[in-house]
Amino acid sequence: MLNRCETLDLTAVLGFFKKKSNKPKAKYDGPPLDPEWVRNKRGKFHRLTLLDTTAEGLKGATGVYVIWHSGVKPGWVYVGRSDNLAAAIDAAVDDDDIMSYEINGGLFVTWSPVLRHMQDGVVRFLTNTLCGF
Repeated sequence: MLNRCETLDLTAVLGFFKKKSNKPKAKYDGPPLDPEWVRNKRGKFHRLTLLDTTAEGLKGATGVYVIWHSGVKPGWVYVGRSDNLAAAIDAAVDDDDIMSYEINGGLFVTWSPVLRHMQDGVVRFLTNTLCGF
């Protein structure tokens, strides 16, 4: 199922663009936390077209991923889940519909290793929250 999104304010949802702390995490017994979204070694999100999914160790990795475009009016493009993030992200690069957003300031991607049994709920939440569906 393709979960395309219209242009939205990227900074308004989930603190998505806040830098993560380097402090060690203590054991947590409270309500569910926001997932840790993967960034590159410089603390930036990955450009979709430049990402080497093999080097990132995504073959056979399970999780949730999001794709968005930058530019004057940044927007969410795709929200998905996969039991093989490498194959899913590589397929996104080959998808003409997704790649049509590249001219809007470049496409970016991140993912989080969400547990399998939670992925559908996370995708549904992100789709509803980010895309307004």
